Amino acid sequence: MLSMCRRYTQDEDQQLTIINDGFLKVFKKIDTFKGEGSFEGWVRRLVFTSLSDYFRKENKYLKFMIFETPDSVLKSESEESLYYQDIINLIDLLPGKTKVVFQKYAIEGYTHKDIGIELGISEGTSKWHLSEARKKLQNLLKERNIYNSNVK
Repeated sequence: MLSMCRRYTQDEDQQLTIINDGFLKVFKKIDTFKGEGSFEGWVRRLVFTSLSDYFRKENKYLKFMIFETPDSVLKSESEESLYYQDIINLIDLLPGKTKVVFQKYAIEGYTHKDIGIELGISEGTSKWHLSEARKKLQNLLKERNIYNSNVK
């Protein structure tokens, strides 16, 4: 859970606050775990919800995400950040399970094994969906002239 929090913040105090809130939710809602899917996935979802709640509460003014990428990937400095809703809109264009796998792996921090168990697919199929999602997102970014085609 700590590694998932580290993806979103480097501040150790924030990480501990988020994890504590997340495990408090786990202990309060332990009776609602139905045994469907993995316990780790269920805990991860609750901790991720705490993470989302924390940043929603603490950073109401935060309207965009900044990607730390090599300068060669982006065409200009003005395109270094995409607005959060723009990214979500691009992800929403992904088809069915490809979208779900991308969200669970890239955003929520699930493993391919957990995704496979939850969706009833193999780990390899989960990896394939992630690869397809990345390709489709790159193509969508290229169409909008945001992604440099020289990058693989």
